[in-house]
Formats: sequence, C-alpha cells, structure tokens
Amino acid sequence: MTGVDITSDLRHAKVYVSVLGTESEKAATFEGLNSVAGHLRSQIGRTLQLRNTPQITFKVDESVAHAARIESLLEQIKNETPVREAPGEGEGAPEASDDEQRRP
Repeated sequence: MTGVDITSDLRHAKVYVSVLGTESEKAATFEGLNSVAGHLRSQIGRTLQLRNTPQITFKVDESVAHAARIESLLEQIKNETPVREAPGEGEGAPEASDDEQRRP
C-alpha cells in the first residue's frame, strides 16, 4: 500500500497499491485484495466504530515501479559514461607551486 484517498463523508476509500512482478502476478494480487475488501471493511468499521464504513477499492500505483525504472536507467548511464575529471585535475592542468601546496 502506498497511499489512501478517502472522501470527506467516509463512504469511499481508494487504496493505492504498488505490486512488482509479472502482469499475471499483479492481477492475482488485485484479485486477492478485492476478495478480502468486504472483510477489511467490516474490520475497519468494527475497530474504528464508524457510522459509515468506506467502500474500499484498490488502485494500481505505478510510482514505485517508475522510480525503480528511473534508477535502473541512471545506473546504466553511469556505467556506460566515462567519468569526467573536474577542471584543474588530470592531464594538462597546471601544477601548483611549492608555495601554493603549503598554504592551509
């Protein structure tokens, strides 16, 4: 679960869920969640002693998968791109004199 949106009258709750895996694994996860939604609703109503217990619907949240994809692409770019040296480092940079090297 990554987040929940509840209407102000507490009649509807959208529960956002991120599932990593194949499409069939995602479908099975949402099928399981939908099958227990009624039980969850009764437990919430009993625990919180609400007059109106929200109708629960589960929604796909792709933000975690999207972030993982971006991380993967950045890692790929990092591994393919040679590291540039900062100005003043490496070949062709003027060397510091003895006086410059001793300064704190």
